[in-house]
Amino acid sequence: MTTTAQAERPAVRKSPPGAARGPRRRTGRLQRFGLPYLLLLPALLLELLVHLVPMVIGIVMSFKELTQFYIRDWGAAPWSALDNYKVSVDFDAPVGEALLHSFLVTIAFTLLSVGLCWLIGTAAAVFMQDTFRGRGLLRALFLVPYALPVYAAVITWVFMFQHDNGLVNHVLHDQLGLTDKPSFWLIGDNSFIALLTVSVWKGWPFAFLIIMAGLQNIPRELYEAAALDGAGVWQQIRRITLPSLRPVNQVLVLVLFLWTFNDFNTPFVLFGRTAPEAADLISVHIYQASFVTWNFGTGSAMSVLLLLFLLLVTGAYLVLTSRGRRTAP
Repeated sequence: MTTTAQAERPAVRKSPPGAARGPRRRTGRLQRFGLPYLLLLPALLLELLVHLVPMVIGIVMSFKELTQFYIRDWGAAPWSALDNYKVSVDFDAPVGEALLHSFLVTIAFTLLSVGLCWLIGTAAAVFMQDTFRGRGLLRALFLVPYALPVYAAVITWVFMFQHDNGLVNHVLHDQLGLTDKPSFWLIGDNSFIALLTVSVWKGWPFAFLIIMAGLQNIPRELYEAAALDGAGVWQQIRRITLPSLRPVNQVLVLVLFLWTFNDFNTPFVLFGRTAPEAADLISVHIYQASFVTWNFGTGSAMSVLLLLFLLLVTGAYLVLTSRGRRTAP
């Protein structure tokens, strides 16, 4: 009879252990992997609003004949196809010739500024590795130019470069007697030196900070072993410090190059709306072509050309440095 009751009892199908918890696991996995993207969504939307949308609008404007007559309704400006680009790269015409001169000045300024910032920053960071009294205070003083607001720092240099009562002429001419007469630093050929001085002064602390952080990852035992083997200071820097800092320097040089090449605040505050010919950086030149001559179409075309150049240089630099890392022993 027991057997008959068991036979009449309906069979209960046993489900696999994870079947009932499958939807829960999928929901938990979705929350775990989707939550970071959800948290990043506001930042991505702001990035789209602040950077990408103006970039797209600027590209569209570069194909329009946009002047001061169409400022109220720039969408009604007639299309000019590639005429703005043709005018910008026509180096035999005044507009293209001026843009080429500004580009060459920017290249020379960027190479000198980045090289000096890296050199001074590396030397200061290596010097600061040794322990001595007052090292913390000196580190803080080194970071002052980087911590100061750009406008406050550059305006201070404007007063220092004044012809009649500036500190630079007072020291060079009145006290040291290195010049025959006070120099004009904000006009003429000396404007390039003044711009380079300010750029290096406010840029090298960033290189110092990054390289000093990279030096913390180099084991001190390497230097001790090299000293026991008879290696001097210069040999230690050449054989240990610089090779160990190669990944840091690759990123640092690229960041400094992009910052310096696109720098607008320094020359604009130093010289005003119209920079001297010797210090006519391309960022200020594009500003003048857009907001001084009211030719926004040509200025937008110059900006797009600048963007393409920086993308090309950045891509080539990343390819070369990554290839160097793969072939390094």
